[in-house]
Amino acid sequence: MKKIVLALALPWLLQAQSIGELFDALKSHAQVKSDAMLVQKGQIQKEMVDASLYPKVDLFASYDNYASPTNMKPIAPNVIKPMLAPGSTIAQPYSYNIYRAGANFSMPIFVKSLYTTAKKAKAMHKSAKAKKRINILKKEALIVGANANFHYLISLQKALQQKEKSLRATQETIKIKVDNGRSPASALYKINDSLHEIAIAQNNIELQKKKLISTIQSLTGITLQEPVAMQEAESFTKGNFGSLLPLQEKIRADRMNVAAQKEKLYPSIYAHGNYTFSKAKAYNNYKNVNEEYGNIGVVVNVPLFEMQQYSSIKLAKVELKASEVELEKLREELKAEADMLEGSLPLLDNSYKLYTQSVADKQKLLDIAKVSYESGRISTEEYLRYEDALVAKKAELYKVEATKWQTLMQLAVIYGNNIEEMVK
Repeated sequence: MKKIVLALALPWLLQAQSIGELFDALKSHAQVKSDAMLVQKGQIQKEMVDASLYPKVDLFASYDNYASPTNMKPIAPNVIKPMLAPGSTIAQPYSYNIYRAGANFSMPIFVKSLYTTAKKAKAMHKSAKAKKRINILKKEALIVGANANFHYLISLQKALQQKEKSLRATQETIKIKVDNGRSPASALYKINDSLHEIAIAQNNIELQKKKLISTIQSLTGITLQEPVAMQEAESFTKGNFGSLLPLQEKIRADRMNVAAQKEKLYPSIYAHGNYTFSKAKAYNNYKNVNEEYGNIGVVVNVPLFEMQQYSSIKLAKVELKASEVELEKLREELKAEADMLEGSLPLLDNSYKLYTQSVADKQKLLDIAKVSYESGRISTEEYLRYEDALVAKKAELYKVEATKWQTLMQLAVIYGNNIEEMVK
């Protein structure tokens, strides 16, 4: 029983009820998860750079076998002298086999490039987060555009269905006239041909619908049977080109990289330390000997001649310049596209009004043409032209609606607007 209920409920569960549900499904889909992994990778890389600023501590243990007696630690002359006295039984800290255990540590005190590299990693992490957001906006825009085209195709289907209904009624009338010898058979053939053309158009629309359904499914995992309702809650907000933010953050990281490469030529200061416990049998009397030895210090490292580092600086500068050129190129392209899209919105609104009036006019003309055709005042070809003209104009009207949605979504992506607030 449970399986039957689940089978009946599954299609309903997979059918989104609103555009918001499609957006929610997108965020949990594999399309977005890949971008989330890049953000996570950027966060880990940032943490790795930060970790290099902390002390490094290692524990070790070793066993060494030597060909000749070897000291367990450096020994001062005044300490070794009593051991060498005639008749001395003191175990000397020399052995063939030495066991050692201990710990060592190192810590950067002043390494300027590490701090700059940490800032670079932070900028790259911001760039990855910005890229993830823009990619989500692009996919949301694609969902809205596909859904708008889905609405367009459904509306076009309805217009064709109305035309088919009208032609079916005319077909019945013509058939009676042909049977009574009042109209030539060719008139019926022409009506039948128009009905076939409608069937072909409907079939093509079904193919286009499947492509749109597949597009939305690939982004959300949801298979739509009908387009979801949507309305414009607010228009796009003009401002900075938000879609450039990922590249802008990358350029900031590239600048940090140039600075970090230069700073690798600066003097650096490290602290280090070591503690070793050694255990062995003295070579002179085979008694057990335990020794401890440790040190702590500071090292100043001053690079004097680093040709490879100079090449690294040049490469970092070239990468920065390439990113800056790419940013300028994209900014010019986006400005031209945004100007074109913004300029087209008033024209689309005007086209919508004109097409709406034209559809109303053509509907009236078709009604008149039907009466004229039934009374024999116009030919079959003339009547069919009125039918075709009405459907064509409706198609243009519905296409304008879809084009406006796509235009708004393109502008939303360019300016980095929140599409979820724009479309409800």
